[in-house]
Amino acid sequence: MKPLPAEPWARWLVGEVRPGEPLAPWTSIRVGGRAEILFRPPRLDLLVEALRIARSEGVPVTVLGGGANTLVGDGGVPGLTVKLPPDLLREEIHSRGKRATLCFGAGAAIARLINQMKAHRLVGAEFLAGIPGTLGGAVSMNAGTKHGECMRVVEAVEVATAEGSGWIGRDRLSVRYRHTELPEGGVVTRVRFELCEGDVAASHAAMEADLEYRKRTQPLSQPSFGSVFKNPPGDHAGRLIEHVGLKGHREGQAQISPVHANWIVNLGGATAKEVTSLIALAQQRVREACGVDLEPEVKRVGVFT
Repeated sequence: MKPLPAEPWARWLVGEVRPGEPLAPWTSIRVGGRAEILFRPPRLDLLVEALRIARSEGVPVTVLGGGANTLVGDGGVPGLTVKLPPDLLREEIHSRGKRATLCFGAGAAIARLINQMKAHRLVGAEFLAGIPGTLGGAVSMNAGTKHGECMRVVEAVEVATAEGSGWIGRDRLSVRYRHTELPEGGVVTRVRFELCEGDVAASHAAMEADLEYRKRTQPLSQPSFGSVFKNPPGDHAGRLIEHVGLKGHREGQAQISPVHANWIVNLGGATAKEVTSLIALAQQRVREACGVDLEPEVKRVGVFT
């Protein structure tokens, strides 16, 4: 697919505008087609203006976080794909007694929160250590592990829409396993976390132990999403997929990992079609053999062929 010329509406955007931008390099699994327009706003007000233009012109908007949990269709993504720079908004840290609030731009990596937690001798977000992606993405999907979920330590979220931007308290957001309900058409721009002082040595030990466990049990050296399916109540998706004999199964250059059956890895040049084939096959086999419907964690965006 050749790079597309900028559509007339795109010429009204102020910021980094990339017509026909390949999106595979922006995702952790390295799969998918091009964005019609990739937009990186340099300021919050310019993001709001872009959302206003998109709405008035009837242009679809897709938000791309760290790309760690996103499958882009081989046919690319029509309209406007928004990718927030990590330094769009200033980082702020305020202490009050034994508690502290840490505010980051949504485009910042999850690792930034962990690094600042360590630097300020705080505890509470250990379960996010080692998870790829951005803080905005972590909020949107309520990222986490068996030890905790992102929204447990979030105090408030700033969201931009075509009308403007504003903060929403955690208590006003509907949250469930691997999902946070955000205002329609909204883009998370900042996240405010609340952490506290505690046993720093135990915190560091817990993070090190968790990272070592992941290195032993997950294919961290290969392009992937991380977990593909949500764990069904009382069970594990990886166990079910392995039970039906699909661990290591390939479709072209996409493979259900022989290391962890709830991971799909890109062996080099995989397509979205190959990945979706594996997802559908795992769902079908597990449903037929176990009577369980596996629900993907992975968000699909764009055109699938």
